[in-house]
Amino acid sequence: MKKFFSIALLTAAACGDTTLVDPMERQPKMRAFLPNGQFEDGRSMRWPPAGTVPRERQTMHPEVTAGKDREGKQVREIPIPLSRELMNQGRKAYEIQCAVCHGLVGDGYSPVATQMSLRPPPSLHKLHNPSPAHIFEVIGEGFGLMPSYAAQLDTTERWAVVAYVQALRRSQSARVSEAPPDIQAKLAKEATP
Repeated sequence: MKKFFSIALLTAAACGDTTLVDPMERQPKMRAFLPNGQFEDGRSMRWPPAGTVPRERQTMHPEVTAGKDREGKQVREIPIPLSRELMNQGRKAYEIQCAVCHGLVGDGYSPVATQMSLRPPPSLHKLHNPSPAHIFEVIGEGFGLMPSYAAQLDTTERWAVVAYVQALRRSQSARVSEAPPDIQAKLAKEATP
């Protein structure tokens, strides 16, 4: 009897009938494209919750979602309009997600970085490939020991971080003569005793 049951179970499993083994197949549930009277619109599929980050969805603008043009080449410029709001968003996201390892000024020095024995995070000022598309790709896919932040940052937030990182890189090697005239005057006033 035991042998018969084992053979029957194996035969059913081999035929692809998982309802004998998997009780989850038998439980009541909503199927994706079938109607469902439980909701007002009669659909089983629901809209994703607000703030959901659609990582896999591609749009008609691959330069925004993937950092590459239609031929697959990395973009050379940030493909979304830069604004003060975008820079503030980038600064906030950088300070929350990135500064823990890369430091507040992007130099790779932080309390967390000092405890990393395998490989400390690199200075963002000495990157081998500092292109916006490469930085965007690293944020979205991870690199080396750094994990992907695609679940934490949507595409706009990633581009905001890229813009902020570029501003950080420029600020750390900027000359006073490159500053706006009002900032130059303020710095000169502070420098004189």
